[in-house]
Formats: sequence, C-alpha cells, structure tokens
Amino acid sequence: RDANVGEEWTLQAVGGYLLLIHIVYSEDVCLSLLYDLFSENEHFYTQSEETLAVEGYLGCVFITYEVVALNKAVTVDTQAVLQEKLKSYIYLNAAPFKEQETFGITYKVRKELHRAARRLLETSTKILQRPLDEQLSKLDVDPHECSLWLLLKRTRSADRDERLQAVQQLAENSHWHDYQYRTVAQASDHRTAIGLARTKDVDLRFFLPPPLLPAVDDSYSIEDKLRQLLASLPQSEVDQCVQYLTSLALRESSQSLAAQRGGLWCFGGNGLPYAQSLTSVPSEKVESCCVEALVQHSKVPSHCEKIVANGGLQLLQRVYQFRRNSQKIQRNIVRIIGNLALCTNVHSDIVQSGWISVLAELMKSSHIMQSSHAARALANLDRDVVQEKYKDGVYILHPQCRTGQAMKADVLFIHGLLGAAFKTWRQQDYVPVRDVAAESLKDDYTECWPKTWLAADCPNLRVLSVEYDSHLSDWRATCPAEKERKSLAYRSLELLRKLKAAGVGDRPIVWVAHSMGGLLVKQMLLDALKDPDMQSLIKNTQGIMFYSVPHHGTSIAEYSVTVKYLLFPSVEVKELSKDSPALNELNERFLCMAKERKFKILSFAETLPTSIGPMVKMHVVPVQSADLGIGDLIQVDVDHLNICKPQKKDSFLYKRSLQFIRDALESHINN
Repeated sequence: RDANVGEEWTLQAVGGYLLLIHIVYSEDVCLSLLYDLFSENEHFYTQSEETLAVEGYLGCVFITYEVVALNKAVTVDTQAVLQEKLKSYIYLNAAPFKEQETFGITYKVRKELHRAARRLLETSTKILQRPLDEQLSKLDVDPHECSLWLLLKRTRSADRDERLQAVQQLAENSHWHDYQYRTVAQASDHRTAIGLARTKDVDLRFFLPPPLLPAVDDSYSIEDKLRQLLASLPQSEVDQCVQYLTSLALRESSQSLAAQRGGLWCFGGNGLPYAQSLTSVPSEKVESCCVEALVQHSKVPSHCEKIVANGGLQLLQRVYQFRRNSQKIQRNIVRIIGNLALCTNVHSDIVQSGWISVLAELMKSSHIMQSSHAARALANLDRDVVQEKYKDGVYILHPQCRTGQAMKADVLFIHGLLGAAFKTWRQQDYVPVRDVAAESLKDDYTECWPKTWLAADCPNLRVLSVEYDSHLSDWRATCPAEKERKSLAYRSLELLRKLKAAGVGDRPIVWVAHSMGGLLVKQMLLDALKDPDMQSLIKNTQGIMFYSVPHHGTSIAEYSVTVKYLLFPSVEVKELSKDSPALNELNERFLCMAKERKFKILSFAETLPTSIGPMVKMHVVPVQSADLGIGDLIQVDVDHLNICKPQKKDSFLYKRSLQFIRDALESHINN
C-alpha cells in the first residue's frame, strides 16, 4: 500500500500477492486489501508517465481475481459433460445466491474492478484507434460466443448489405457445436431464417423443427378437416374451374364418408372412374383431390388470408407429415405454400408454423420437382433479395439459392403438348445395356438439363421454366370453362401476366420452346407487341430456339379415329391441324415481327417417327412444318419426344443449343 508507482517490482508482485493471500487466508481479506488499495492509494488514478503500465497491472489484478472468483462460484460436472457431449447443453452447478453479496465490501470492490476494466478498454481503444463495440463490452458471454451474437445483431441491421453479409457469414460456420446452431435458430428473426434457408449447403440445424401439432383422438379425420377448410372459402372471385374443382372435392369427400357408413352413391357426375363408384374411395385419393382444389384457391390473393386464418397452414403441416410417402400430395402442398408466399402479410404466419425448416430440407432433395417447388416458395418469401414474384406455374431453375453474382440475362423454357416444366427438359431416357460407357452415362443422368448443365456452363443467366396444363383429348371430365382456357390466346395472356410479375423483360431474353410451346411463344410476343407495358419484353428478346415446332401444323389430329384416346381431340390438338388458317396467320404475323426486330432464330427438326400408340408411328412434326422460313434449320435423327432431350452433355444437340444461347447473349454476358 505504501509503495510508489515508480517501484516497478512492487506493482508486478501485486497480482501474485493477492492470489497467495486469497489461497492462504480468505476472500474477505483479499477483498479488504483491494478495497483499501483502490480507495486510499491515489497513485492508481494519477495521470503519470507510467499510466499505461499501471493500467496493464490493473488488468492483471482484475483477471486474476475474476478467475479465482469464477472457479469458486461455478464448478463443471464433468460426468454430465461426458454423458451429454453429443447434446446441446453442459450442466453447471452454480453456487447458491447470497443476498449479502450485493452489499458491503464485495459489491463495492466488484463495482470498482469493473469500472477500472472499462477505463482500461477505453484507453486501449484510443491508443490502438479501434472502435469500441458497446454491446461487446457489456455482454457477459464467453469469447467464443461473441462472434455468434455479433453476427445475429448484424442480421437485424438497417443496412441491407450488412444484413446479407451477416447471414452469409452465419451460414458459413461449419465448426460450431450443436447448441450454437440451436441458439441461432431460436434467436433469428424471420428474415434471417429465410435467408439461411436460401443459402447453398446450409446446415439444417439452423432451423427449428415444425412445432408439435395438438394430439388428436381416433375420431379425427384429415379428410373431414380439409373438407371443412374448403367449405369455409368463398366461391366469389374464382372462375368456373375453381368452383368446379371445389364442388368435386366436397362431393367426393361426402360420398366417401357415406360409403364408409354403408350408403350407396349416385352414379355419374362425381368425376371418379366407374369401378370406384361401387366401393369407398381411398382416403389418400380424397385428400389429394381436396389439396388440388386448395391449390386453385391459393392462386386468389383474397383467399390466401382466409386459408391462413382458418388454420390452413397447420392442417397442411399435418397432411404433409402424414402423407410422407405421397410425393404428389407433398408437392401440391408446397405449391400452395409458394402461392401463399405471394402475399407478404402472411409471411410471419408461414414462418411461425414451421414451414422454413421443411422448405430448407426439400431444397436438398435429389428430386428436381420437389426442390424446385421449395425454391419457388422460398424465393417468394425472400423479399430482402428477390424483387420478382414467381406465380403458380413459373419455376426458377437457376439460381435457386442466394448468390452474389448478378444475373445478366434470362433463358425461358416452355414445354409443348403433354409436357411439363421439368420432365420435358430431362436428359434422354437411359436404355439398359451391358456396357461400361452406358453405366457411366446412367450415373451422370440429369432430370433437368437446364438446371444442371446450362446453369453450370452459364452461371450468370437466370433460367426459368413455365408449366401449363395440356391434353390430347377431352375424354376426361373437364370444368365448364376448360375449353376456353386451353386456347393459345387465353394461355398467352395468362402467361404474360405471370412472366411480367417474375421480371421477365427487364433483362435480355432467349426463348427455348418445344412443339406447341413454340406457337405459344409466338403468340405471346405478338400480344406483347400490342401492349404498351410489355414493350421491354419485345426489346430485350435476343433469340428464339425452336425444337420441332409445328409452324405449319401437324397431322396428329387426323389420327383421332385410329387412336382411341383421341376420339375427342382437345382444343390444343384442333389448333395444331395441318394448314390451319389460324396457324398460317400466326406464322405470317410473327415472321414480319421477327424480320423487323432481327431476332436470332434456330430450329431443330426431328427425322424419326414417334410412337403415338401401341400400333401407330408417325412423324409428329415433319421437317417442312418445323421450318419457320428464317434462321438456321438443323435436322436431328431423333423422334419428337427426344428432340429436346440431349443424350449427354457433350452431344451435338446440347453443344449446339448452348452455342446459340451464348451467341445470342454474347454482348450481355461478357459485359
């Protein structure tokens, strides 16, 4: 106590002396000496030339005391650690709380020590010219936890760029303990959870599992709950097809219940096969019908809030978990979530009902359809990064995750008759043969080459795929307005609205179409030409690639008598009739626009016949019909179904398609 500041050896020994006194005597003696040292020795507070040295010694004293005090206050149960090493928690035996510790010498000394440490940090900060993080200096956490909490704080920053960087840094942590991931899962806000779910290769421990659903008794019926949800939705603001599907689902549900009670059904009008009307309908089929009706309702913005308000998210979660073996039901449920996500006011409800962890898991699925439906739903939820809205039927194949790379242009894929957004663009089907080369081809097989091959070769292109319903025949039961909805004119206007919401037209575009999809592309471009709000789409169209598009029609409708399922050819088939006046007019108008706008055109034509039925083979689109009259025409020795399915990545069909896309967008990709 009587030592001078200049006596350096005395100050260096202070920490050691205090530790020795604490061990030999007691904490009270040590604290008494510390209190006297702080209160009576003014040398510790004078601004002399030895200030920095003194502050360093104070730090040593502070650390020494805190280590000893912590060792006394908390002991680690090592046995519990060994038992729970794979779990999230370490069990601590804390010393009992004593009221008197908040008074007297102990409290005063602790207070003074913390003040001294604070001054030490501030002084060091000024010397080192580093900003002092207020939260870091006040948080009572271990050093290895500081980065976690600082990142969580940054994810809520008002600066968007800082938020995005913090989420990316969170996702990159692969060395954390399980409890640290769970801490982030519990402390993250909705925006952060969505951002993590859209980060590539994210650890699924970042997400809380769906909340436990209330237990139900044996009388609970999922089918009945779905029927009640459908009945609670208004029939207003929906077209005749939605009304028809809703009434069909309700009728099938009620009739299946009646059948289970031994009642008889009325024949006809129930949309079910004749044989099934003699027995009860399987519950899975009825649930699937109800979910499909909900898909249609979820397309109506005003119905989305009602679905959520009536417990739809929780009910769909129960159906999703119960029908894990039905990919169709699960896919339609995720499709509903993607439609609901278009309404920003229900985003918090979607997150709170546990759908983020489900979508994040689906993003890792090996099934292209499952992962793409989840990617669309998450993109519609991620308003911090994605400005576009992907409506039902528009799927983003690349990029499905957040990326720092700017998208320079768009490539749109549109399927043809009986096609789909994914299966049309798969690799050519594998034919089993005993060959080493064939086996390697099987291992590298892709279910959607635009998502895998094109995205890898052109990572700065946004790849979209469009889906719409199409049929060869009207033999099946259809809704009253179905024929109107199948026409090229109707589909064109409907898809243009969806593509505009997805931001198509804001960047350079290359269209890729198969069969009837090419006619749809021509109709859309002609309709956009007449719309003042869609001029950017025309201006940004750089090229169009046609795979066996029947510009002059096809003879498929002529086989309607021979092929049994074409007894009642659909509207689509009738519009494809050979030398149809409507097709000829469409082609002439498009040719004028394409020549004026100088679109780059590439057409592929099939040369092999396609199996239409068990005994019928024909050239669906002859070479003459596939020839637009402008651009390059390439004949390929494949049939109509495989003209858009490359056999492998280094095949001529894919390499030539890739070259055309690159050439059409060369100036935009390279800039």
